Amino acid sequence: MSRVRNSGWTLPAIAAGSLIALAAWQLVPANQPPATKPDQPLGAEPVAAQPPANDLAAVMAKMKAAKAEIARKHNEMLAARYDLAERAAADGKMTRGKAVQQGPRAKLVAGTTWAALADMKPEEVREKGLFPVGYLPLPHPNHPEGGMLFPKFHIDEIKKQEGRDLTRFDLDYDLPDHFLPEFPPPIFLTTRLDLGDISKGKLITIDNFEELFKDALNPKQLEGLRLLVTPFPQQQFNMTADRRSEKAHRGVTCFDCHVNGHTNAATHLVGDIRPQEFRHRIDVPSLRGVNVQRLFGSQRALKSIEDFTEFEQRAAYFDGDHTQAARKGVNPLDRGSQVHFMAEFQDLLDFPPAPKLDLFGKLDQSKATDSEKRGEALFNGKAKCSTCHPGPYYTDNTLHNLQTERFFKPVTVLGRTASVDGPIKTFPLRGIKDSPPYLHDGRLLTLEDTVEFFNLILETKLTEDEKKDLVAFMKCL
Repeated sequence: MSRVRNSGWTLPAIAAGSLIALAAWQLVPANQPPATKPDQPLGAEPVAAQPPANDLAAVMAKMKAAKAEIARKHNEMLAARYDLAERAAADGKMTRGKAVQQGPRAKLVAGTTWAALADMKPEEVREKGLFPVGYLPLPHPNHPEGGMLFPKFHIDEIKKQEGRDLTRFDLDYDLPDHFLPEFPPPIFLTTRLDLGDISKGKLITIDNFEELFKDALNPKQLEGLRLLVTPFPQQQFNMTADRRSEKAHRGVTCFDCHVNGHTNAATHLVGDIRPQEFRHRIDVPSLRGVNVQRLFGSQRALKSIEDFTEFEQRAAYFDGDHTQAARKGVNPLDRGSQVHFMAEFQDLLDFPPAPKLDLFGKLDQSKATDSEKRGEALFNGKAKCSTCHPGPYYTDNTLHNLQTERFFKPVTVLGRTASVDGPIKTFPLRGIKDSPPYLHDGRLLTLEDTVEFFNLILETKLTEDEKKDLVAFMKCL
C-alpha cells in the first residue's frame, strides 16, 4: 500500500490479546507528508498510473482488486481499538426492542485502568501515550477515498423495495450491526402522537410513503416527504463514469441516511474540510426533534432546517464541489416550495416516548429506580453533563470545543489525521439509547464509552458506581 506506511512511530503496548500487529493499522506522525495525493484511493498506484476517470471498467477492476486488502487493514485497526463482541445490556432496549450494547468498548493501553487514566492530567496522558486509541477520530472505511457508505441491511431492503442498489464496488460498511440503531426505526409525529409508530415497522420509501401517511399529513407535508424519499444524483451514486456503483444510478435519498427520519449510522466524510486527511467521518445524526434545534450540521452551524436541507442537496451530496454537482446531475431545490415542504415534514418528527420522564423532561420520581435518580443528580451536578445538555431536550443548541487534542500527540491512522476537532454541535440526548454509535464521527460505540470519554475529557473523576448510575439515567431519556 502506498498511501499509508509504517515509519517506526509506535504507541505503548496495548493490552494483551488486543494488539493486532502494528503494521496492520499503520500509524504515521501527523507532520509526515502523505505518500500520495490526499484524494487518491488507498491501495492505488501513483496518480500518473491511474486509468482515465471515464474508463469505468478499468477503475472498477482496480478498486475491486484493492478492496480486500483495504478492508483487512481497516478491520484490524477496529479490532485493535475496540472490543467488538456482541454483549447486550440486561436493562436497556431501543424503542422497538433491539438490545443496547453494554460496557466501554475502547481498549486501554496495557497496565492502565479507567480510574488511573482519569486521575492523570491531560499533559501526562499525552506524554505517556495513554489516550485510548478508540477515542481518537475514527477513519472512514477508506479515508483517502471517502464517500457515502450504507449498512448492508439498508442496502438489502432498498434493493428489495425499489430495485435500487446502494452497493459500492470498492467498499463495504465497517461497524457490526449490533452497534447500530434498530432497523427500521419507528416514526412519531408531533401532530399525531395518538398514532404511535406511524411507520408500522416498515422502511419508508418512494413505494409506500403515500399509503402510510396520506391520512396524517396535509398536501404540503406529504409532498415534502415525497422529496425526502426521492433518489437524486450523488457523488458516488449517479450516471457518470466516475461513480462507485456498477450500474448507472438514480442516486440516493435523504432517507437513505436519515432512515425513517432517524438514522441507520450510514457514514460519509464532511464536505467542508480539506485536505483529505483532516476531513471528519460523519455518523449520520437523527432528525428526531429538529423542531427544537437551532443549529444544523456538526460544525457548520447552519441556522435552520431549510438551510440544512438545501445545503445537503447543493453541496454535501457532491463532496462540497459545485463543479461535480453540475456534471453529475444536481437537483437545485426551490427554496419557497420544495425546501419549505421538506422542512415542514422534518419539523414533525418527534423524539421516541420516554415513560419515566415528566412534562419538564425530568425523572418521574415514582417511576425511576434509585440508580436512575442518582444518575440524574450526577448528570446535573458532578458529571457536568447538563452544562451542555440541559433538559427538557438535553441540548443547549450551541457549539463547544472539547479540545481533545490536549490528551494525545497528532498522529495519522489509515489516512485520518487525529489532531484538532474544533467546535462541535451539542446534539440532543433525548432518545439517545436509540442512536448508537456516538460523537459526531461514531468513535464511541456505547453509552458507557461516552461516559468514560467525557469523564476523561472533562476531568470529572467519577467512581465506577457513579458511571453506572449515569448510564442508567441516560437510558431513560
